[in-house]
Amino acid sequence: MQVVGTATRAYEQVLVSVEQYKAFRRDGFLHVPGLIAQAEVAQLARFTEDMMAGRCSLPGIPAPPADLDEAERRHFYERIHMPHRSSELAERFLLHPRVVDVLEALIGPDVLALQTMLFFKQPGQAGQGFHQDSYYIPTQPDSLIGAWIAIDAATQENGCLWMTPGSQFEPIYPDCDGASEQGDTLLDDIPAIQSASHPDPEVNTLANIALRYGNEIPVPAQPGDVIFFGGHIFHRSHRNQSARSRRAFVSHYCNARSRVPWNHGIPYAGEDEGAAANHVHILARGSTHLPYAQPNFGTPCAANMPRLYGERFDDQRTRSMMGDGNGFMVLVPHDEVIHDH
Repeated sequence: MQVVGTATRAYEQVLVSVEQYKAFRRDGFLHVPGLIAQAEVAQLARFTEDMMAGRCSLPGIPAPPADLDEAERRHFYERIHMPHRSSELAERFLLHPRVVDVLEALIGPDVLALQTMLFFKQPGQAGQGFHQDSYYIPTQPDSLIGAWIAIDAATQENGCLWMTPGSQFEPIYPDCDGASEQGDTLLDDIPAIQSASHPDPEVNTLANIALRYGNEIPVPAQPGDVIFFGGHIFHRSHRNQSARSRRAFVSHYCNARSRVPWNHGIPYAGEDEGAAANHVHILARGSTHLPYAQPNFGTPCAANMPRLYGERFDDQRTRSMMGDGNGFMVLVPHDEVIHDH
């Protein structure tokens, strides 16, 4: 039985359709229009405007110097990593229940929230070349997924996302120039690539693999749209060549039962090199046998409201497949603890 809490949920639960579920697995991404309300997107827009104007700042992130003119202020930031650790607003969007509802259907029921990034992408600012997100954020087992929230309308002119459908089945290509130790190493014939994310396809040799598909497509989006995409799919964006901004709020998640040896440059937990950092990431939905963090600002999620967003079953009893009176196999909970042995 799924936990329900309509009396205390702040939002009506989002249900993913069968066609959407199939589209995500067929194409490697899923575009959900209007998932976030316009009033909420406006809060993100005001937040970025205040940062560019120097009216607010985040701990550890320098504010634009006072002597900059308006144009220089607007170009002071390109992206900010991990704002959810110091901003209540960013934490709220990382754990937004409508976003996590979709994630629960795609990779759940147990969802761990890992990362946030705020992209400013003002006119003239660069894009990011072909890359695979799981190259940067390893999860073991591999279950990474991103959620890209459009703050402004994203078009081909101002640098929307471009996806390569079908490439989600590719392995993670290792980088031979030492930029990362990630990448699949158990495959016999996997080539090493150079300069993942570099915008120039002549420099970024992952482009040689991505462009073989010949089906790269733009994914324009309106404010409040959310684009979900797996960690293996080849994707990129181009420079903003318009006179308008293309801001976006991007979060990453994985199945909460995956080990995550990643914490955005901060040393991992434990004395052994590569020990997992699950304890610094937030349990957004479901449950897990691994450690997890509480949200700094108390945003409702499975970590602090397990009765509402936690375990999907009504109890923790072990279940087994057993025959019913008609000879069909059914899932039956164990009535006595002795049956668990």
